[in-house]
Amino acid sequence: QVQLVESGGGSVQAGGSLRLSCAVSGRTFSMHVMGWFRQAPGKEREFVAAITWSDDSTYYADSVKGRCTISRDNAKKTVFLQMNSLKPEDTAVYYCASGIYRGSSWLPQGGTYAYWGQGTRVTVSA
Repeated sequence: QVQLVESGGGSVQAGGSLRLSCAVSGRTFSMHVMGWFRQAPGKEREFVAAITWSDDSTYYADSVKGRCTISRDNAKKTVFLQMNSLKPEDTAVYYCASGIYRGSSWLPQGGTYAYWGQGTRVTVSA
């Protein structure tokens, strides 16, 4: 089992920044990739970013590319999502997830990830 706990969400004005954290514990040797997803009210869950555990390769959704950076601290077993230039459309509950890397084309698919956190809410006001 892998346990994931997100933190760092909150309310900001458009143009502001937030740094989300995901603390990882448990059978971490089974993880190959960490991802961030989000779900806005009334919308489906969508992929935000991912990072591979072995070589720190990163992947981003087009909607956040250039504004978000995913990173990890291996020693602290924490994954971060730095979000800058936030927009009202970034408002959502953000989830981190861990899974097995099967190729970059699979990263946006929720089924790639076996473990999910409880989510942290981000609200961006205009």
